[in-house]
Formats: sequence, C-alpha cells, structure tokens
Amino acid sequence: MERIRTSQAGNNAMALPVDASTPWESAQPGATLAGLAAVIGSLPASTTSGELVNEIRALEDLKSAITARQARAAVALDLAQRREQAEAGVPTAEQGRGVAAQVALARRESPNRGSRLLGLARALVIEMPHTMAALETGQLNEWRATLLVKETACLSIEDRAAVDEELAPDTGTFNGSGDRVIIAAAKAAAYRRDPRSVTQRASQAAAGRRVSLRPAPDTMTILTALLPVAQGVAAYAALSRHADSARSTGDGRNRGQIMADTLVERVTGTPGGVAGIDLQLVMTDRTLFQGDSEPARLQGYGIVPAEWARVLLTDGPTEPEGQRQEFRVMIRRLYTAPGSGELLAMDSKARIFPQRLRRFIEVRDDTCRTPYCDAPIRHMDHVVPWHNGGTTTLNNGAGLCEACNHTKENPGWSASVPHGQTHTLEVRTPTGHIYQSKAPPLPGHEDASPPAPPDGPPASERPLEPQLQHARQT
Repeated sequence: MERIRTSQAGNNAMALPVDASTPWESAQPGATLAGLAAVIGSLPASTTSGELVNEIRALEDLKSAITARQARAAVALDLAQRREQAEAGVPTAEQGRGVAAQVALARRESPNRGSRLLGLARALVIEMPHTMAALETGQLNEWRATLLVKETACLSIEDRAAVDEELAPDTGTFNGSGDRVIIAAAKAAAYRRDPRSVTQRASQAAAGRRVSLRPAPDTMTILTALLPVAQGVAAYAALSRHADSARSTGDGRNRGQIMADTLVERVTGTPGGVAGIDLQLVMTDRTLFQGDSEPARLQGYGIVPAEWARVLLTDGPTEPEGQRQEFRVMIRRLYTAPGSGELLAMDSKARIFPQRLRRFIEVRDDTCRTPYCDAPIRHMDHVVPWHNGGTTTLNNGAGLCEACNHTKENPGWSASVPHGQTHTLEVRTPTGHIYQSKAPPLPGHEDASPPAPPDGPPASERPLEPQLQHARQT
C-alpha cells in the first residue's frame, strides 16, 4: 500500500491510500477520476478534533483543485467541439454553440449556470494564470475565483492579465481575506488599468435591469428587481415612507408587511394582486372535495399544502384587513392513467400546438423539461422535430425554456421519448452522452417506475397502453 498526497496547506495534509498495483499514471483519465470518489469514501474516519479540522481543510483544497481541473476540461471540450464543428462545415460564427449546454448537463447544472461556468473556465485558463494557480493549490475557492473574473470582465485580455499579475492570488495575496476585500482589490486594480472601460461598464449596467421570481419555503416567493441605484433607492424609499405613514395612523401590520402589501397593490392594481391571473393550481378531487392531505401543485412555484390550496380556492388570496376583491374559481378536469399517473393523450394534426394542448403540456411539465433546467416554460415544441416526421401530439410535445429550445437545434443534438414509462425526455448530446428527465408526478400519484441511469443507453421501447376504463379524475 502506498499513499498519494492530494493536497498540502502548511501542516494540514490528507493522504489517499491507493493500491500500489493500480496503474494510476497510465490509466485513462476518466477511469482514474471515477475511482477517486471510492478512494475518498474508503479513507479511515478521523477521530480527534485536530484531525477533523485538518481533514476539512484538505478536502476544501481538494475541491478547489478539482474545480480547476474541471475548468481545464471545459476549455478543452470547447476547443475540441469547435474543431469538430469546423471539420463538419459549420460556419465560424456558429462554432461553439451547444458547448455550454453540454458542460451544464455534465455538471448537473442549469443551462444558464453552464454558460457562466464555461465563461469562467475560459477566463481562468486562457487569461488569468495566477488566479488559476491559486485555485489549483486551494488558496482560492471557485466562488472567489469567480469574483476576480467578474470584476475584470470589462478589461481587455492584456489588461486583465496585468491585473491578474498585479494581484497575484497564487502568492497568498488574499490569505485571510473575505469576499468584500477581494472585490474591492479587483475593482481598484481594474480601474487603475482602464478607468474608461470600468466607467462605461457602469453606465451600461442599466441595460441588464430585470425582475425575477423564485420559490421560498412555506408557500412564499422571493420577488427580486435588479434596478439602477437611483430607481432602486427611490422605490424602496417610497414604500418605506408609505409604511411609516400607515403605521402612524394606527395600521396594525408591521412595517415589512405594509411595504410588501403596498408593492403588490401598486404593481398589480389590486390589493390581493391575483385577480385576472390564471394560477393553474393542480390538485386531486380528494384534496378539493374530501379534505385529503395530498399536496397540490401551483404552476411556477411547486408543491403547496392541501389545506393552503383549499383556503385559496374558497377564501381567495390573503388580503389587507378590510379589503376584498372578486376572486373567481374555474375548475378544469384532468384525467390520469392510474398506473403511471400520466395525463391521457390528446392528438392534433396541426404543426403548431393548439392552445388547449399547450396548456395541457404546461400542466404536465410544469417547468422546462431539459435535465437540470427548471426555468419557466417559454416555448412549446416537438421532441422529434416536425421536419423529421415528428407529430403534434401530447407525447411528442415538451415545454422548454427559450435557451434550451434553441440548443437542441444545434448539430449533433437529438431528443426522443422512450415508451413504457412516465413521459420521459431523453436528450443525446454531440458526444453521445444521454440524459433523461421525467415529467414531475401530479398530485395524488407516486412514480413507482425504477429510475433510468442518467448517462446510460436509451430506455427500451415498450407500448404504453393506459387503462382508460380505470382512469382516475384529478
């Protein structure tokens, strides 16, 4: 038995026991790295407090080194794909498309995150060798390396490399420094190199203003607005003044509640903020009529408690005291096959998905069906393209975000729907890797089918025969 030392930080080190007969140096990189997790898992557990601290530090260093290796692999993949696309006759302007999506799938991340990870990798490997070296040796983690890349993004390649050399993170410049110190140092160095570009970047930042929504626990959401500083401060000040005024006149709500209620009312024009909006609340008949505890699903949010869903339908949304609004409930019946819990099929001969079929698929898919992407559905498209014989049917339809719908049109990408299981989208990338995602189970059903391996061969095709006579209403 020999020991291979994986990380060193002062006296903090961790050694990985490896069988001396294992040809690690000559093995294929993929096979070697695949065994690394098993080797780490087989390490004897630390017992004393000092050993545990050393282990935590060594594992952190190892994480940074692995992140650096991932960055180099991502850049190498980008170059290899561009070369292969050039040989296939893809125009220069289109070469490299789809690479970020492949990185995202391999890292089990969303396409948006994959694009940012590929950009980070290019900057580190090609333009910022000192930051890359600091990441490889554990002096920076991935997040802090990202901060340095982000704050120098507006510079030319030459100026960015100069800032990287000036800060020299690999010499321990940022030892003991927090995020704010790193950001401030990078900003100052960038401004000294090219004040005009930094100023121009600030003036153009307003073009990136946006509003986003993401789920929060306990049937809450986080509504975020990225605004120019003057507009953001003005909006917050207006809400704050209104809250102070309302409190001074005896309003029983606390300051934060008043600000939140006022924001909703001023944006939507109604106190509760829900009138005129189709909420798409999916629940079983048992939950609606029989007091069952099976959770419901709110499109665009996720799973919500049964009691909360019933209260929403019977009493309407929570509103400020003394204010009521008209709240109309319309019930649509959906039918599912009892074995799979899948919505029953609906066909159309049209090339464009009819509105009712679109709504049907949106209820089934909930969010973008690309593996690891949970962005809102923006496009409704054929899994097997229309020009390749794909039909406009429920089974051949998928809800996708805009980016994923464009990615699947790149050369070498394909998709299919294996039969015999809950509606599954199988995506094949130009490298031959296969990824799958299943439509989320509707309320009242649990997916009992065994999960397919994420990178394995295509699932066998078996005819799906829903037992229509036993279909259950939800």
